[in-house]
Amino acid sequence: MHADDLRRIITWLQDRVTLTEAGSCRIAFAVPSAAEMAAAGLHPEGIAQVRGAPWWDEMVADVVETPDLCDGDDPPQQVLAFARDVIAEYVRKRVRLE
Repeated sequence: MHADDLRRIITWLQDRVTLTEAGSCRIAFAVPSAAEMAAAGLHPEGIAQVRGAPWWDEMVADVVETPDLCDGDDPPQQVLAFARDVIAEYVRKRVRLE
């Protein structure tokens, strides 16, 4: 797996993070299965490293709990960006590249 493969996985996962409703700072993460990731054409080794990782559940919880760590006056789009950044940080720090 190469850096481009990893970027595709990160971007694909980040796209599954949304606000629960317009104007809200609550975060939803449509947690994918490994089969959904494979159907999206993501790299098989990357899927195994990310979706099968022991830190996966912790990452999911951290993404959804992002608003708890933000300032109360942060705009929803900024909270959403922070939540998506959580995915990038977890994956980049923990996934091995060739």
